[in-house]
Amino acid sequence: MKYHHVNHLWDDAQAAQLDPVARLVYRSNLLGSDQRITNTGGGNTSAKLMEKDPLTGAPVEVLWVKGSGGDLRTAKRENFSSLYQEKLVALQGYYGKASPKGPKTPVEDEMVGLYNHTTFNLNPRPSSIDTPLHSFIPAKHVDHTHPNAVIALAASADAEKLTKEIYGDDVVWTAWQRPGFDLGLQLQEVVRKHPKAKGIILGQHGLINWADDDKACYELSLELIEKAAAFIAARDKGEKTFGGAKYETLDETPRRDLLAALLPWLRGQVSQPQRLVGTFQDDAEILRFVNSADAPRLAELGTSCPDHFLRTKIKPLYIAWDGRKEDLAALKEKLAQGIEAYRADYAAYYGKCRHENSPKIRNANPSVILIPGVGLIAWGKDKSESRVTAEFYGCAIQVMKGAEAISKYIALPLQEAFDIEYWLLEEAKLQRMPAEKELARQVIAVIGAGSGIGREVAHRLAKEGAHIVAVDMKEESAAATAQEITGQYGLGIGVAGSGLSAVGPAVGLAGDITKRESVRALLKNIALAYGGLDGIAVTAGIFVAPDTTGHIPDEKWALTFAINVTGGYIVADEARAFWQEQGLAANLVLTTSANAVVAKKGSVAYDTSKAAANHLVRELAVELSPLVRVNGVAPATVIQGSAMFPRDRVIASLAKYKIPYTDDEASESLTQKLAQFYADRTLTKAPITPADQAEAIFLLLSRRLSKTTGQIITVDGGLHEAFLR
Repeated sequence: MKYHHVNHLWDDAQAAQLDPVARLVYRSNLLGSDQRITNTGGGNTSAKLMEKDPLTGAPVEVLWVKGSGGDLRTAKRENFSSLYQEKLVALQGYYGKASPKGPKTPVEDEMVGLYNHTTFNLNPRPSSIDTPLHSFIPAKHVDHTHPNAVIALAASADAEKLTKEIYGDDVVWTAWQRPGFDLGLQLQEVVRKHPKAKGIILGQHGLINWADDDKACYELSLELIEKAAAFIAARDKGEKTFGGAKYETLDETPRRDLLAALLPWLRGQVSQPQRLVGTFQDDAEILRFVNSADAPRLAELGTSCPDHFLRTKIKPLYIAWDGRKEDLAALKEKLAQGIEAYRADYAAYYGKCRHENSPKIRNANPSVILIPGVGLIAWGKDKSESRVTAEFYGCAIQVMKGAEAISKYIALPLQEAFDIEYWLLEEAKLQRMPAEKELARQVIAVIGAGSGIGREVAHRLAKEGAHIVAVDMKEESAAATAQEITGQYGLGIGVAGSGLSAVGPAVGLAGDITKRESVRALLKNIALAYGGLDGIAVTAGIFVAPDTTGHIPDEKWALTFAINVTGGYIVADEARAFWQEQGLAANLVLTTSANAVVAKKGSVAYDTSKAAANHLVRELAVELSPLVRVNGVAPATVIQGSAMFPRDRVIASLAKYKIPYTDDEASESLTQKLAQFYADRTLTKAPITPADQAEAIFLLLSRRLSKTTGQIITVDGGLHEAFLR
């Protein structure tokens, strides 16, 4: 079969090298790699395999199925549950004795806990809510996916009739039912009544198909999706899609400029009670939808697939704004009114649909905002979640496009949607999630992150959950630090985001703090990448070594002050407007030096610039209060990893202090000698490291010192001559 709407990626040679479980993982990864087949985190696959029982040694049939919280595209073996198939089937007897039973009865939720008793070989992976679906379908291999084309069919007014028209007797349509044990029983009965069927379409939900060979199951998934997609493509409405265009798209440069100006303010509006991180999407498919005549109607209906609305909420916020006639101020006014109305509407939805035991109402802000001419803006607790949210609404748009092409799009009834969104099992899953890290939900720029203290600070803050904007004069150095962080913590499972907005937990950007236009461009890029900014740590600095007379050229004097003093002021002054627009408490930390309070020969420009930086901290604390706390960290003699101590400066210092060394001695050895010399001058007698400075900067950027501003924390090992006075 030729495929035009999916990709056939199966490689027989590669599959032949894999054991049966690895083949399941392989099949899952192939299906998950195509967003047209299934969305991030959605769908599940399974294989019934013969295994050796670890207790009896006898062969037993084991169901391997993608576990709770997994993602098909990125899944590994450890993301799959393994369960005794015989014990799973035996649970039908327990369920059958319950009264009442059926969808949304207490026994439905109780059954999920019983899956633990069927675990094979102590596998710790929690089981999916769809486990019965895979167990009770009598085939060796089962795929459950969320293809845009099939959900378009499943979410159309004529779904049952169209399923018959497209698939004949090969696929059976079933009405919507919430996932769970009873759904597994219902599908078991469908298969019994239709022994020749190859698959089932779940109303408003997705596709299930099966086979006794894993490659055959994979190819059947592709075949069924291809048929639905081809059927829809043949009926595509072209320029009349979504009723045709009502608004025009802004050109790319003014569109991105508008987004950069809008996002900090908008983040402040939706970050009550908790901060959110943003992702924007402005590709052609998104823009066609938001610009269309039918977008208001379809947006109000909300999404259909449960996976979609668990991320996007029951519906997005659509703003009827015309960029040809209205300006940014008008857009903000409409957004402010729209967000207020959305919160009230969400509260009414909760009040109407809630049950006596429903969890408390969650964040009532929109997680998806649609703006004609501009695109889609999604929000989440972190970058990965906001990218997933943007991805899911992009999928929802494709579903609506397909459904409107072949019939009429219909969404889930509000009560059904609520019962998924506020399902007690879903709430229990949320409660089991680990506590958020101390700097979670925050975006922090580290200026000077390409090396030394800045690089250490970036890693320290990332460890506490912050999103890191690594900034350096050399973009490649900043990018290297960002790549280290991304490599350590992962890009995240989200795949959406346009341009800079497609970043992960860290991004590397070039920036020259001595030039306002560079700082402005930096802040614009931060807004586009994450939607906002919560803190800045300026670790960039310069020390120009004097000549033998103790002097430096006048232009180097000016450069010293430009970087060590004026740069910090420019950063603060430009960030002020950003933070005022955002309206959320923020932090600024400048790096000064213990030299600021010690008078000595040989470093006049550096020492006086750092003295000025100390006072700049105090002035900025007054200027930027109460919204922004401003503090400083004063290091001393940080040799290891410091860009300000290249080999020639280390050798000059060793010679100055008459410390023995040889010209061919390794740089690391020379650095250790100088570091120990400086350490011996302190009260603690320990070398000062970049990690020591990073810890102080972390404390000032965290909430631990939330009442501290205008202060300098000295991290110098105890130089008594540098005691502040």
